[in-house]
Amino acid sequence: MLNVFSKIFGTRNDKEVKRYRKRAQVINALESKYEAMSDDELQDSLNELKNQVQNEEKSLDDVLNDSFAITREASKRVLNMRPYDVQLVGAMVLHDGRIAEMKTGEGKTLVGSLAVSLNALTGKGVHVVTVNDYLASRDAAELEPLYNFLGFSVGAIVGTLKDDDLRKEQYAADITYGTNNEFGFDFLRDNMNYDIEEKVQRDHSFVIVDEVDSILIDEARTPLIISGPTNQKSANYLQAQQIAMTLEKGELIEPKKADEKPITTGDFTVDEKNKSVVLTEDGTEKAEKLFEVDNLYSLENASLSHNLDQALKANYIFEKDVDYVVKDNEVIIVDEFTGRLSEGRRFSEGLHQALEAKENVTIQDESQTLADITFQNYFRMYDKLAGMTGTAQTEATEFAEIYSLDVVSIPTNVPIQRLDKNDLIYKSEHEKFEAVCNKIKELNEKGQPVLVGTASIEKSEALHKILKNKKIPHTVLNAKQHEKEGKIIEDAGQKGAVTIATNMAGRGVDIKLTQEILDLGGLVILGTERHESRRIDNQLRGRAGRQGDAGESQFYLSLEDNLLRIFGSDKIKGIMERLGIEDGEHIESKMVTRAVENAQKKVEQMHFESRKHLLEYDDVANEQRKVIYNFRNDLLKPDYDIDTKLTENRLEYVQTTLSNAEIIDGMPSEDYNYDYIIAKFKEELRLLVTLEDITSESYDELETKLNEIITNVYAKKMEMAAPEQKSEIERILYLQILDNAWREHLYSMDTLKTGIGLRGYNQKDPLVEYKKESYNMFIDLISNIKHEIIKVLFTIQLQNQEDAKKEQEALEKMKEQMEESTENITTNVAQKEVMASEKKIARNDNCPCGSGKKYKQCCGKSGPKRGLAAGN
Repeated sequence: MLNVFSKIFGTRNDKEVKRYRKRAQVINALESKYEAMSDDELQDSLNELKNQVQNEEKSLDDVLNDSFAITREASKRVLNMRPYDVQLVGAMVLHDGRIAEMKTGEGKTLVGSLAVSLNALTGKGVHVVTVNDYLASRDAAELEPLYNFLGFSVGAIVGTLKDDDLRKEQYAADITYGTNNEFGFDFLRDNMNYDIEEKVQRDHSFVIVDEVDSILIDEARTPLIISGPTNQKSANYLQAQQIAMTLEKGELIEPKKADEKPITTGDFTVDEKNKSVVLTEDGTEKAEKLFEVDNLYSLENASLSHNLDQALKANYIFEKDVDYVVKDNEVIIVDEFTGRLSEGRRFSEGLHQALEAKENVTIQDESQTLADITFQNYFRMYDKLAGMTGTAQTEATEFAEIYSLDVVSIPTNVPIQRLDKNDLIYKSEHEKFEAVCNKIKELNEKGQPVLVGTASIEKSEALHKILKNKKIPHTVLNAKQHEKEGKIIEDAGQKGAVTIATNMAGRGVDIKLTQEILDLGGLVILGTERHESRRIDNQLRGRAGRQGDAGESQFYLSLEDNLLRIFGSDKIKGIMERLGIEDGEHIESKMVTRAVENAQKKVEQMHFESRKHLLEYDDVANEQRKVIYNFRNDLLKPDYDIDTKLTENRLEYVQTTLSNAEIIDGMPSEDYNYDYIIAKFKEELRLLVTLEDITSESYDELETKLNEIITNVYAKKMEMAAPEQKSEIERILYLQILDNAWREHLYSMDTLKTGIGLRGYNQKDPLVEYKKESYNMFIDLISNIKHEIIKVLFTIQLQNQEDAKKEQEALEKMKEQMEESTENITTNVAQKEVMASEKKIARNDNCPCGSGKKYKQCCGKSGPKRGLAAGN
């Protein structure tokens, strides 16, 4: 019924495209006006728009038509390219903070330039995010002449750019290209700096994410984490690996009757669907004997059971050359969606160490999180987020739910001519590969280029061996050759070219075909396996048939493929047996293709739930992260009023002390626990107060007296430092205490998250429990930070220093120590030797205040009222 209505009245998408097309006609009407202008006049016109926007005389929407018309004219003159109407539509979609779904070869790079130049008029900076350094550098270099002509500066952030000053320069440009990892890690590093001038990023105003599905969906399951060594001892992963290898893999036998229980065999079972491993009772007993413990699941043995669990996963779920590769004595993650190596990333919770033990390479120390953020929460910081890709509709629900982004599918400039054939299904993988190789040979002899898609490095290398034996020249592109991916993909359309690519690495690179190749039938895409996500299959298909080119695509499957084996090969196997399919033969059926698509939908839903689950937990941490980072930014500002903050903290310290002493407003003053207060002030502040100093008739009087004592003592103590120096000491110590406390808090949050799932057994929602407990932990964190800064400021010792240069040197040294502690992550709370320690004043010496009295009868009476700490 919906389809009938859509055909008669048009879909919502059709209506949106129609609306944008109308505006494109208005922009087209301006073409003759700007064509008649000289270069200078054209540039002046854009400058006028810029001034109007920055003076808030006009909005970006008001100037869109003229901005697009000027950029289009500039593109014709500088790049010799005129954006089509559908490209104008795509750019308007981006400007509106939406996702533009445009097929491969529709010129998304040029589409981006129209929306980028419009939004760059604000002067707040525009970020364009791509999937790798090659594309970031290429797009920035290709479009720089256009942007420069329009008066905009261009920057590029790539992994090889290490110098912070140079990175800051790139971010200061009007338009900055870079990868999602570089932008995300720079944000985290900026929030670990101790000087506002050392921050490299500026506003998060407008961002366009190229290949938005790859970045915001595929890579969103792995958060960005900056780690450092943990204080926890590294567990014996080698022992866990040895024990895992002695255990026997079993299986779960489902009961035939409803009242019977399932039976498990062996020492453990593997659930491939959910990527989990479960020990049986026999396995648990065997592991306890081998670990020489009575109870593997007792609190003191928790790390042993965890390590064994990870060792089993490493051996029975994670595959070498599929999930990871071993390179230069290191285990490096392979991104399952792009096929690229994820350099610098590590699996968490000891899994990476388990893989290192499995592969017998150097086991690196466990680490703790120092700063982290998910891609979802990083990109949601931008005032306006937009994206473009060739494949987004299959994930439209997730884009809407997680990012509040809707997808607009934009028609191609020229109708698609590619022939998409039905899937061919074989009984075994061997038969399938033989059929693929025979097809490649047939096409290769004809000279027609072939792009072969595989789902893993392992499969691409298996295919490589068969083609090598058949003496068919070919090129392999997978994570092991990812440095050359751009060049390999560019050449994939040449006559006789055979290119094997894992998970369609090389996205964003155009495969251009000559007329000779088009006459032969264009580029042929052969998929050797269906991916878990339909979108990845569509990306592979989309490499052929760009801009109305001829081309064809077909997928070759087998019952041994992971997707079919785990999610529904029985049904298809039954069909093949009924049809009497012989070895080497295949079936081609729409019903089977539908069964495969249903399996894909199941997996996509599972991954969506996984990403949503990760985000729900990170949202809790994100609210806390915002509070901490905002306060940290305030502390970095030279004009921040730290005096007022410390005044509030001192009062809170007094109130907390009274609360801990069980002194409450309204209770009789004779019941006040003065001994507790005197002991606490001596222990925490090194401050000697007497009963005579603090005896009071009411709660308010006592609170006032205590607050005045610590305020006056502190003021006297800080008289030795110049005002600027005093603020700098307070600011740096506050930052150091804040950072250390935040790191410990992140570690506690990680620990909480690891075990929170067990609450489900007690009929409690783990997420609700996590929110509740993490909130209480955060309240404690804030309270502890305020408490700690008062204690540390009272225990540091200052001396009179005549030479201002020495004072500055001492501060600089302190800063260096602090930065070193951040780099090495030793992070001890506030250095006690902040300044040279003060010489103690003997009680019978003359008081340094100049009164002529002995110290014990003047400022040394009833505790150190001058404000110097009483001792070390």
